[in-house]
Amino acid sequence: MSRIASVLLPMPLPEAFDYAEPEGMGLEVGDQVAAPLGPRLLRGVVTGLREAAGGNRPLKPVAARLEEPPLPPGTLEFVQWAARYAVDFPGQPLAIATRGARAPKARPEKILEPTGVAPARLTPARARVLEAAAAGPAAPADLARAAGVSAGVIKGLVDEGCLALRLVEPQSRFDPPDLTRAGADLNASQAAAAGELKAMLGEGGFRAALLDGVTGSGKTEVYLEAVAAALAEDTDAQALVLLPEIALTQAVLARFEARFGARPAEWHSDVAPPMRRRVWEAVAGGGARVVVGARSALFLPFRKLRLIVVDEEHDGSYKQDEGFIYQARDMAVARAKIEGAAVVLASATPSLETLRNAETGRYRWLKLAARHGSARLPDVTLIDMRETPPEPGRWLSPPLVEAMAQTYAAGEQTLLFLNRRGYAPLVLCRACGERMTAPDTDSWLVEHRYTGRLVCHLTGFSMPKPERCPHCGAKDALASIGPGVERVEEEARSLFPQARVAVFSSDTVWDAREARRLVEAMAAGEIDILVATQAAAKGHNFPKLTLVGVVDADLGLRGGDLRAAERTYQLLAQATGRAGRSDRPGRALLQTYAPEHAVMQALKAQDRDAFVAAEMAEREIMKLPPFGRLGAVVLSGPDAQQLEAFARGMAEVAPNAEGVEVYGPADAPLSLVRGRRRKRFLVRADRNVDLSAYLAAWRARVKPPGAVRVAIDVDPYSFL
Repeated sequence: MSRIASVLLPMPLPEAFDYAEPEGMGLEVGDQVAAPLGPRLLRGVVTGLREAAGGNRPLKPVAARLEEPPLPPGTLEFVQWAARYAVDFPGQPLAIATRGARAPKARPEKILEPTGVAPARLTPARARVLEAAAAGPAAPADLARAAGVSAGVIKGLVDEGCLALRLVEPQSRFDPPDLTRAGADLNASQAAAAGELKAMLGEGGFRAALLDGVTGSGKTEVYLEAVAAALAEDTDAQALVLLPEIALTQAVLARFEARFGARPAEWHSDVAPPMRRRVWEAVAGGGARVVVGARSALFLPFRKLRLIVVDEEHDGSYKQDEGFIYQARDMAVARAKIEGAAVVLASATPSLETLRNAETGRYRWLKLAARHGSARLPDVTLIDMRETPPEPGRWLSPPLVEAMAQTYAAGEQTLLFLNRRGYAPLVLCRACGERMTAPDTDSWLVEHRYTGRLVCHLTGFSMPKPERCPHCGAKDALASIGPGVERVEEEARSLFPQARVAVFSSDTVWDAREARRLVEAMAAGEIDILVATQAAAKGHNFPKLTLVGVVDADLGLRGGDLRAAERTYQLLAQATGRAGRSDRPGRALLQTYAPEHAVMQALKAQDRDAFVAAEMAEREIMKLPPFGRLGAVVLSGPDAQQLEAFARGMAEVAPNAEGVEVYGPADAPLSLVRGRRRKRFLVRADRNVDLSAYLAAWRARVKPPGAVRVAIDVDPYSFL
């Protein structure tokens, strides 16, 4: 009897489609296939097989079984679970999981090898080439470099038949880690934590742990020992290390290579498509035992995943806010549970959700209370900007400038931290008061003086800075309001003209290679003053950095974000933690207009526990995360009246459920983006409520008009 194959396509479709399995195709669950959809053939994945019952309507047959690695059962289960949790179509996470399989393959590599034929005329250069070629097959450029000759010499030997040219497919394997290499010398605290993690791995099955260590305590060295233990237990075992920033990837890769003698596979947006394909196939085939990557690496087709490490687990970059919306930290725990693997969440400033799980015993809690070696935590001082303001037109206060001068005179380094890209966050007309905004968007245009353009960081729109105000036509009336990192750099250069000053932001560090170059220059002491956004505020170790100046410590506290205090504390604790990580003592100066704020006082006293206790108590009273659940429903459409009518209709059909509160609809703070009006609902639920099921049931009760979109965000991090 013939069978029916359920095939999930990587598209926003609500379910898998049924196809007939051709005779003799022998499909299995997880196989990648080509399936017809209308006039097109699309790549899909078999999610189920069943015998065909008599009387069924004719089905289109599967066109072909692709010669690609299948999705392992754990990956397929994770994709389907993620879709249910996020209240989204399963094709959305499947598209992430198969992205590497859809990338183009690398071109075959050219390899030269000797044929045994002697050249008609043996010159010294030709002799060197043949001697180098005898060592083994090599690419033409490598062979020419080894022999110290030009490409013409190589070509001549090929033309005479002395060297043969072969095309070889790049191998979908990575050098295996050398597990016999000794790890770093650990102090007693590190050794105890590493021992706990090894014991946890030895127990087998799903286990979760929080590796909670102050900045500079050596958390990376500890989890590297856990990686070694996981790989040593099983020759097929695989490990995944997630990082929040591409800029961090290069430093961690170097430490992996030093520990294991081989670089792990790398996965993030800067990886070229052919290499992405190679990594995907290596993971699926077991040829990549360790992967270091960004959040989407969670969806790679691991055959035998035994350990997941989420480094800097508190970081907001783990939240994906567009397309398929998910929080990678939470998804990592879910994937580990599905795979029967261990998961380690590492941070100096853990999220309140993770701390709550550790407090209640759901996660093991491993603490590193002191910095490694002779280093100690920096002294933190608050600069009250009301008492010691900067000079007019400047942004650095006299105490901070004096500290920078002392640091520069001592031959040490300063980090000026401001989490704001560009030159100025607002461009204002002095004649009419017009604020420059992006077309069809409420977002302000940010001035970037390096490029002479005004840029919308929300939509990507950019334009040259005009000479006249577009609203009133006044010439030379556009004023730059507020500082960004470019403006602070300008001020630092004017104050210290002899100093070597650099900027570290996503506008100046556009890929992993440039990030590595800048980090290495800073580590080597080739930069005196580094002006940086959050890209440099975590994970880096600069031995000569002894002063951190936070230009605007109050920045993250503005707005109505429920996590504003938590995120501000985390970000500033990470930024100040860059100082004094070697044998030189460090200090941090925070410029603030609210030194009495609980966050500032906790940072000054370096009393995380008091801050966490106060924040937890407030959240518990309000039944907000981690004591409750939140979900956001964001509606958007081009017609304001149509959107308003749909939003009110959706509010009327919200399910009544115990322990659930629905707020809204209300205009989103950014109520116009790319010409689309936006409305928001906020749903608060008790911990025992299945929030995903509630949101799915609510969405099923409405049918949006064609132009209206409904986006659901479980556990929202942005309230814009």
